[in-house]
Amino acid sequence: MDHHKINNVEKLAKQIGETLRKIRLERKISLQELAELTEVSKLTLGNIERGEANPSLAVIWKIANGLTIPISTLLNESNEVVISRKNEGNKVVSANEACTLEPIFDTSSYGSMEIHRAFLKPNSEYCPGSHQLGVVEYVTVMKGEIMIKVQDEKYHLYEYDSIKFNGDFEHTYINPTNSETVIHFVMTYTKR
Repeated sequence: MDHHKINNVEKLAKQIGETLRKIRLERKISLQELAELTEVSKLTLGNIERGEANPSLAVIWKIANGLTIPISTLLNESNEVVISRKNEGNKVVSANEACTLEPIFDTSSYGSMEIHRAFLKPNSEYCPGSHQLGVVEYVTVMKGEIMIKVQDEKYHLYEYDSIKFNGDFEHTYINPTNSETVIHFVMTYTKR
């Protein structure tokens, strides 16, 4: 791993920690209460807040779901004009390393919408589980093909096909091919 990449990982870990601490203090909740809300240990949350831990995508989802915020709130810096170039933004990797997520934009610091690019390795799957109530996902295949399992139904999408589904349903992204699949997805957050 090159030095530039290490600095970006450290910068992201620090940013996630600062944002998490800010939200926790704004909401006047203790680390223990945050642990109960997110099902992430108090020790891990403390390490994340201090920027000493580089949380996995699964842990970031647990925190976002527990706080009912978009994950991009934790991942994106807030600037007025933002250009998101491929391979230059923050990246978060799923625990099984099958999926690399690049958050692109967040509509506000506690946005009601977020946009991501995701890169799914050949012959792999990524299962984020179910998100908080009111999340809707809009997914477009940019390269390759993908199977998306929503609850018990499977949907096969090819390049430039799109799908919309409730993100609070259990769902899995499956790349059935020998090539990387690139997807673009928008997530909207509404209270139901």
